[in-house]
Amino acid sequence: MLINFVLTQIFNFFFCFLFLPIHGRLHYTSSLSLSQISVPPSPAPTAAVIPSYNGSSALGTTVFNVRTFGAVGNGVTDDTKPFKMAWDSACQTEDSEVLVPKGHSFMLQSTIFTGPCKSGLKLQIDGTLVPPNGPDSWPENMSKRQWLVFYRINGMSMQGGGVIDGRGEKWWNLPCKPHKGINGTTLPGPCDSPAAVRFFMCSNLKLQGLKIKNSPQFHFKFDNCQNVLIESLTINSPALSPNTDGIHIQNTNNVKIYNSLVSNGDDCVSIGTGSYNIEIRNITCGPSHGISIGSLGIGNSRACVSNITVRDSIIKHSDNGVRIKTWQGGSGSVSSITFLNIHMDTVRNPIVLDQYYCLTKHCPNQTSAVHISNILYTNIRGTYDVRSPPMHFACSDSMPCTNLTLSEVELLPATKGRLVSSPLCWSAYGTMQTITVPPVLCLLGGIPELLPQNDNDGC
Repeated sequence: MLINFVLTQIFNFFFCFLFLPIHGRLHYTSSLSLSQISVPPSPAPTAAVIPSYNGSSALGTTVFNVRTFGAVGNGVTDDTKPFKMAWDSACQTEDSEVLVPKGHSFMLQSTIFTGPCKSGLKLQIDGTLVPPNGPDSWPENMSKRQWLVFYRINGMSMQGGGVIDGRGEKWWNLPCKPHKGINGTTLPGPCDSPAAVRFFMCSNLKLQGLKIKNSPQFHFKFDNCQNVLIESLTINSPALSPNTDGIHIQNTNNVKIYNSLVSNGDDCVSIGTGSYNIEIRNITCGPSHGISIGSLGIGNSRACVSNITVRDSIIKHSDNGVRIKTWQGGSGSVSSITFLNIHMDTVRNPIVLDQYYCLTKHCPNQTSAVHISNILYTNIRGTYDVRSPPMHFACSDSMPCTNLTLSEVELLPATKGRLVSSPLCWSAYGTMQTITVPPVLCLLGGIPELLPQNDNDGC
């Protein structure tokens, strides 16, 4: 009898174990302490025990649901710590996913998600992410220049049908912001505002299908990154929200931005110094300040930008279309830029090349400048706001723009019955390969006789 009883119990134990559902298994690890792989910008809260449960998808990806780690998701409770715990666990696991589930709103403080991580890492955002609501709610010991930072990450994808909501209105209304002070003035005072999502020293990134809105400042910022694919993003903030660039790129190379919608209060895409091999294709931009290279050369700095292509895109109801802007006194170069197949719809300044960029009326004249050369404008058509000329080429006396080429450019007044305005040119050398509307007869032919040496070899 005793032997039969023991055998029965052993059989029941193995039977239950063998038929335990896969999605409900527990994965125990030898260490449950919070890792140091993700370091926040301020002292971390006291470490708690990391839950040991990992879900597994049908494709073999290990899923780390932030709710499993204790995230509440009511939009009020601080969920930073559970997110960091989920990140740390996923970061140390091959083919893993941090899941932000739909139906919940997660409030996160300013946070740095740090690598390097193991391969195959995915951040799946199906719910909503929000920061503290405005500068008064922002902890004093945390940076007000950034919200979500991804540092030294290689090979991550970020995707999902959720929303990143920067809750920027209270930041936009600070008295230091343009026209937000008394009687529409701009007052001195603290003005730091966080970029919503920043990637710093990252590589081989893929961002797809994300929705982001109302950032206090830049929506996405890429700094010192390489090999970035951005596709099917929706970026939205009010037309009068200050400094809310959609995608800002600096010191970054090999970037592709495809099939996205951007509507905001500043540049849809802005490209800063140290950037090269950038392709922007099939973007609908506006209302906005257009697509910009610059500003470059501020504070007599060197700037280098090359091999940029913007094509097959629409810019509508915007202050600018395609723009290159540099400060006086800078050095370096902007070269090999192509603007191709772009439709303008009621754009105030469809084509702008400005080497006298200045935010006030009191910038001193300086002789040095960033050299701008080999700029191609092809098949740019549509309508412009009659308050400004449709084309503006204002180049430096001492460092003229060279090798500007225009082909199949046709820009007509958005207001019916208005005459076509003449372009503006100054020290701009280039050619019209076809007749343009309006004709750019003010371009200078050939190349300048005495083009100064600008030490561009450093670019």
